[in-house]
Amino acid sequence: MPVLTEFAYASLAGWLTATLVAAKVRGRFFGGFASVILGLHTLISLGLERHLAWFGPALYYFQCISYVHFLLLVRPEMRPVWFRALVSIPASFFIAGTFLTWPWAVASAVGFTPHFVWLPYVAAALGVVQSLTTPETEIDVVIDRADIGPMRRFPLGATLPGRPLRIIQITDPHLGSFMSVARLKLICRRAVERNPDLILLTGDFLTMESHGSPDALGHALAPLKAFEGKTFACNGNHDHEAPNIVARGLKEAGVRLLVDEAVEVETPVGNVQLVGLDFVWRHRRRAMADVIERNPRKPGQLRVVLLHDPGAFKHLADGEADLVLSGHTHGGHVGFLSLGLNWTVVSALTKMPDHGLWARGKNRLYVHRATGHYGFPIRVGVPGEQSLMRVHVAEPADPADPTQATEDAS
Repeated sequence: MPVLTEFAYASLAGWLTATLVAAKVRGRFFGGFASVILGLHTLISLGLERHLAWFGPALYYFQCISYVHFLLLVRPEMRPVWFRALVSIPASFFIAGTFLTWPWAVASAVGFTPHFVWLPYVAAALGVVQSLTTPETEIDVVIDRADIGPMRRFPLGATLPGRPLRIIQITDPHLGSFMSVARLKLICRRAVERNPDLILLTGDFLTMESHGSPDALGHALAPLKAFEGKTFACNGNHDHEAPNIVARGLKEAGVRLLVDEAVEVETPVGNVQLVGLDFVWRHRRRAMADVIERNPRKPGQLRVVLLHDPGAFKHLADGEADLVLSGHTHGGHVGFLSLGLNWTVVSALTKMPDHGLWARGKNRLYVHRATGHYGFPIRVGVPGEQSLMRVHVAEPADPADPTQATEDAS
């Protein structure tokens, strides 16, 4: 029977303490969540303990703050910069890196020497950089209203004559460890400075930490007040965890929350009909159809639908949206986009559109890679996004033209 080291005893004590406190203070659900996440982290790190000696004394620090980070989530609030720099972000880095080493842990368990065990931690370190930055880009989307059949990944368009509709989308900011109030405020300020026609927010504004700081969202979105009348939002799934905080924060920033309703907005390229669909867990097809029926298309107007979850895009009746804007997937969160490849964990495990432009019938969908993130501790290989979208309306294209779409991704 193997002899447990001091590192192992301390790790097991940290896992047990965090789990029991989480269950006692936040309830069974969060206790079970903490138990599973930290349990897997603990098992992998103990299995690779002797192969992580290159960390030196820092190994004990990283392991300790991993439990401290989860332990303090039982009293959620936005943390100061020093705490995020010394605890939250390093803990997320170490947990993410350790999870990525699971193939090495399996190899070690069956008797192989796990070479290059440092590699996942290098990927995690690069992921921290991606999680803390949001590159500014510009993209062009052409709305041709052609019927291209089953759902496909669709190529971004080129510029066309005439002035396009200019949109900046903000989605999944997830105020928390990686998205401070100051960072989101800067992103909003830059969005206003780029002077788009519309700023559209597609949900998931908070994390557990920001639930405990109810004034944070209003402060973070404050620069959007200068764009009042041109900023609109829909709810994401996490917004239903604290709907009053989200609604108040948006209202303070002059952002109109569209909950299963439509609004007509005047823009330099003509009137645009915006439809904001609420997030629902069940009977989504019926719920979406009811909203669309109550808000019919306006002749001659571009119709843009705000739909947080791209997994519901398939339920939208054909021809009901020129452009759907979604988030939710964080671009796939973990993948190889940084290497120029489309593969992500989301695309590998599901049929949900994960990032970029998609088409189904006459409807078009853009899945934003997200302003922030939540869930897996960090992004890895999938950078965030802060794009200015130029929407061009063209004559219907020939659906048989192979240049109009890529391989069927349905």
